[in-house]
Amino acid sequence: MSAQTGHTERTLDQLIPIAHRISDAINSVIEGKPETVRLAMTVLLAEGHVLIEDVPGVGKTLMAKALARSIDCSVRRVQFTPDLLPSDITGVSAFNQELREFEFKPGPIFANLVLGDEINRASPKTQSAMLESMEERQVTVDGVTYQLESPFMVLATQNPVEMEGTYPLPEAQRDRFTARISLGYPSAKAELAMLAAHGSHSPLDELKPAAHASDVRALIAAVREVHVADQVRQYIIDLVNATRTAASLRLGASPRAALHLLRASRAYAALEDRNFVIPDDIQALAGPVLAHRLLPTAEAVVGRDLPEQALARIVERLPLPGR
Repeated sequence: MSAQTGHTERTLDQLIPIAHRISDAINSVIEGKPETVRLAMTVLLAEGHVLIEDVPGVGKTLMAKALARSIDCSVRRVQFTPDLLPSDITGVSAFNQELREFEFKPGPIFANLVLGDEINRASPKTQSAMLESMEERQVTVDGVTYQLESPFMVLATQNPVEMEGTYPLPEAQRDRFTARISLGYPSAKAELAMLAAHGSHSPLDELKPAAHASDVRALIAAVREVHVADQVRQYIIDLVNATRTAASLRLGASPRAALHLLRASRAYAALEDRNFVIPDDIQALAGPVLAHRLLPTAEAVVGRDLPEQALARIVERLPLPGR
C-alpha cells in the first residue's frame, strides 16, 4: 500500500463520523428525506453549490437553514426580491469621512454558507452578480478582487419558473450549480411526524453545530484524494457527449458539468465509505448534476419530453465501462 493510499484511508475514516453527524443533524429537522440530505452533503464535500427547486411550502428554506446551522461557520442569508441590487450581494465601496478615502464594505456573499432564498425572484442583472463568486470564489468590486474564504457554498432556493413573479435563471447561472435538489411532498407518515415535531416549536431552535468549518475543509481535502479510474473518467465523458447529440436536447452538458460530475462522484463515494468511484456513483448523480443544465428542443417541449427523461434514456443505453 502506498503512503498516499494509506493517508486517504485514514482521512476517510475520520470523514465518515463527521459527515454522519452533519447528516443526522439535518435529518432531525427534515422529516423523511435522507436521500436528499445525502445529496446536499455530496455537494458540500464536492466544493459545489446546490439549487433547491420545488413548489412553495415543502421545506426548501428549512433544508438550507438546517444545513447551515449544522456547521459552525459564518452564514449569511439573502432574500432575493425584484428590487435587490448587485451591490446588495457583493458589497460596495463607501467614502469614509474620517479617513478621507473609500473603503470596501463586504456584502453577504462574504460568508462560508450563503443562503439565497427565492433566487429567481430577483432580476437577471442581480442574479448575474453571483457568477464570479460561484465559479472563481472571488469578488471584484471597483477593479479590486477579494478572495472568499473556504469553505464557500451557495444554497439557493427557487420556485418553479411557472410560478407568479419569477425570472428564469440564465443558463450560465444554472451551470454553476453543481446539483439541483427537489424535495417533493413528504410521505403521510413523515408529514404526521412533522406535525408532531413542528406543531409547538421549530426543531431549528434546538439544532446545534455538528462540525466546524475546519472539519469541512479537512473533509473536502480528503474527498479530492478519492481515486477515479481512467475507465470511469471516460464513462463521464461519454455520458456528457451523449447529451450534446441527443435529438430531444438543443443544449447539452458543458465541460464544467463533466468536472462537477467528477467532483460529486468522489464525494458520493466517500460518503459510501469508499476511496474509489464506481459507475453506480455516476449513474446515481447524473440526474441531479446534469438535468438542470439541459435545454429541450421545441418539439420536446410540445411533446412534454423533459430533459430528465432524455437523460434517463441516455444513462440506460450507455454501455458501462469495463475493467
